[in-house]
Amino acid sequence: MSAEPKSVEEVLLGGGRVWTRRDVAVRAGVGFERAVQVWRALGFPAVGDDARVFTDADVEALRAGERLIAAGLITEHSETMMARALGHHLSRLADWQVDTLRDWLGRDEGPSPGRDALLDHMAALLPEIERLQRYVWRRHLVAYAGHLLSETQEGEAGPGAHVRDRAVGFTDMVGYTRMTRGLDGPQLVDVLDRFETMTGDVVAEGRGQVVKTIGDEVLFVCESAAGAADIGLELAARAQADPKLPQVRTGMAHGPVIGRFGDVYGAAVNIAARLTAVARPASVLVDTALAGELAGRAAYALRALRPVSVRGYSRLRPVLLRRGRAAS
Repeated sequence: MSAEPKSVEEVLLGGGRVWTRRDVAVRAGVGFERAVQVWRALGFPAVGDDARVFTDADVEALRAGERLIAAGLITEHSETMMARALGHHLSRLADWQVDTLRDWLGRDEGPSPGRDALLDHMAALLPEIERLQRYVWRRHLVAYAGHLLSETQEGEAGPGAHVRDRAVGFTDMVGYTRMTRGLDGPQLVDVLDRFETMTGDVVAEGRGQVVKTIGDEVLFVCESAAGAADIGLELAARAQADPKLPQVRTGMAHGPVIGRFGDVYGAAVNIAARLTAVARPASVLVDTALAGELAGRAAYALRALRPVSVRGYSRLRPVLLRRGRAAS
């Protein structure tokens, strides 16, 4: 008699589906509604009260959250916010990793592996993937801990949030929607990959940080106005030099920025987005605050433009940023 086929949960989570969500709450020592709230925040689909879809790993995850709360590191509210941020970012990572596995299957010239063989292959690779993810996470943790230790004053903006003056920039591809009509799937993926690689490289080289990429647009932050200016100008130059990329346009602003669970908020973020929408191809527009930070520096040329009316701002004053003669 053949053995029952392994489930995905057994292979990747170390155990099968044995618990209902009420069982999980009881075993973890968490209120039922609280357990449901965390599950939803993680972005997982709703399940029936009597459905046995949970594993011992789900119980341990809830217990881990309770231990962080008991230690005073987080509150129930911030745990929900943290769960939402983790679910959002890690679901995208998991989606990409499964796509990578699908591509690998498509490249394999031999017979397709059976279901159990495929799961065994995933299980064998899992420790390596976890090792790499742990390394990247710890490296980012070092960087952010360094910021924390070097800060002398920081505003409070609620659980999981902090406020400090930063430069914020949006860069998007000009004519992206029109361009996509003439590209097939692989061609579009190639353009997006080139755009993400180019923007990621330039922002990293300029000591900035990519906050997120949304289709044809990237949002980044930088601690210094000059660093952001260099990033914006270099993005325009590299896009123009790449015949496989359309031109880009960038809008940037400077001011108090709320950092919260991996995202950024505030007037400077909104202004940067509005400036990007009115910028011409291959141009960089900045607000008057960022222009003020750059004023008097020979590396930059600034020209005030006519006020524009955009959503939320009736007289937004763009300033065109170019390289100065000293940087030529």
